[in-house]
Amino acid sequence: MRLQHFVLCPVSELSVPVPWGEIRGKVWGPDHGRPVLCVHGWADNCGSFNTLIPLLPKEYKYVAVDLAGHGWSSHRPPGVSYQFPSYVMDVLRVVDALQWSKFSIIGHSMGGNVAGLFSALYPEMIDALVLLDSSGFLPTDEKEIPQVMRQGFDEMLEFEKKTEEDKKRVYTYEKAFERLMVANPSLSEQSVHILLERGLVQVEGGVEFCRDFRINLKSISRITLEQSLEMQSRIKASVLVVLANNGFEKIFLEPFQKKVVQALIQAFMDRNHLVVTVSGNHHVHLNNPEVVAPVVSDFLRTKQKQTDKQTSKL
Repeated sequence: MRLQHFVLCPVSELSVPVPWGEIRGKVWGPDHGRPVLCVHGWADNCGSFNTLIPLLPKEYKYVAVDLAGHGWSSHRPPGVSYQFPSYVMDVLRVVDALQWSKFSIIGHSMGGNVAGLFSALYPEMIDALVLLDSSGFLPTDEKEIPQVMRQGFDEMLEFEKKTEEDKKRVYTYEKAFERLMVANPSLSEQSVHILLERGLVQVEGGVEFCRDFRINLKSISRITLEQSLEMQSRIKASVLVVLANNGFEKIFLEPFQKKVVQALIQAFMDRNHLVVTVSGNHHVHLNNPEVVAPVVSDFLRTKQKQTDKQTSKL
């Protein structure tokens, strides 16, 4: 699979061909640096890592992707819904194109859940996993799954009945900025501008959000706590969980979700993985990267030293 790089020094643009178009992203660092894949959260894009990556160790090569339907990546084909395992498949396509057989992965929020599941399914490929305000999995109460699945099917059917004109919303840049600020209050003003760089497309009369609005529909792909813990047990990589003290656990989660997230975090600690809480909100890695960068940098370098030591013994 041929890769295209568009040099935007010191960052280059990445394009990975996929059957329905392309997965886009950005690349930092030396060509032969230790590989790190960065996966953003729901409705964000790879700009989510713009402020953090420059503060991380320079000897690594960082590839941050726009997940399908986000940023500059292609939307999935008509009639196809956005299901969580499909994002994992997208990661597999990207690393296959990059010819990475072993790498580290950093995921924020939903991207952390993508990273967690990938690390469980392909444990031999991941040497370090960093979860930014994410528990690696987001279980659903098994009694709620039938209702959630039905809602997902119904929403998809209703969406498909809308005309293209119904789906279009044209804004001025200022109105688009206001909309994102209201929709995602954990973002600073600077962070909103950063995400809008890859989040808008110029059209006649103004701008449109370029993400696929099907990502807003309820996902029918669900996993229980028991299944999540089983998946978690299959992760062989060293894991760093960076939680924000005013992050997703306090703001976004219902009582059941809080309970299962705490169970997942405790399971990571029981397996001697590192869990650190920093001061900030759900987007602290983007809003205040100086708070997150030292923790992630120390973790990556410690893992690198351990790997180098093991290699030297062979």
